[in-house]
Amino acid sequence: MKKKINEFNIVITGVGGQGLLTLLQILDEAALIEGYDVKSAEVHGLAQRGGSVEVYCRFGQKIYSPLVRQGGADLIISLEMQEALRGIHFSSKKTFFLINNFFVPIPGQETPKITDLSKILEKISKKIVSIPASNICQKEFGTDVTAGIFILGYGISRKLIPLKSNSILKAMKKVIPEKYLDLNLKTFELAKKFE
Repeated sequence: MKKKINEFNIVITGVGGQGLLTLLQILDEAALIEGYDVKSAEVHGLAQRGGSVEVYCRFGQKIYSPLVRQGGADLIISLEMQEALRGIHFSSKKTFFLINNFFVPIPGQETPKITDLSKILEKISKKIVSIPASNICQKEFGTDVTAGIFILGYGISRKLIPLKSNSILKAMKKVIPEKYLDLNLKTFELAKKFE
């Protein structure tokens, strides 16, 4: 039997409309299925589609607060490349970054290069994986709406998130509306094969 972890802290950053709250609900539900104490919170920037959003998921033996402290994240998932920078103050040397290398253009601003943002992040952590999840989902399914599920599938299959794949699948069936479930399950499975 796998030893239960004492505490695991995830920060998810992105923009409105990318499914951050759905990801948070799936992670919360999966952690509950595995018998962990779970606390989570959401922080909205602009409360509209395209505005900055960050959410926190904490699970373990006993969790007292839903907020992740500065330098306290074990994993930062970013569904938008520029929003990965928002997670920097939650990171330490132990923090792993899992990033969708997708950009939401900022009106009136030049879109930065992936290499420029990568250089900034590499000064903070050497544990960075950048995946073209939006592009893969668009190519495979004709929509990038499931990019977050792709990132989640990748993180679970590479053991970056200490939860069982089966728990995530059960949570997805509980959280995702039936008409979208098949697409999300296919996305989750596709992510496991990504090299």
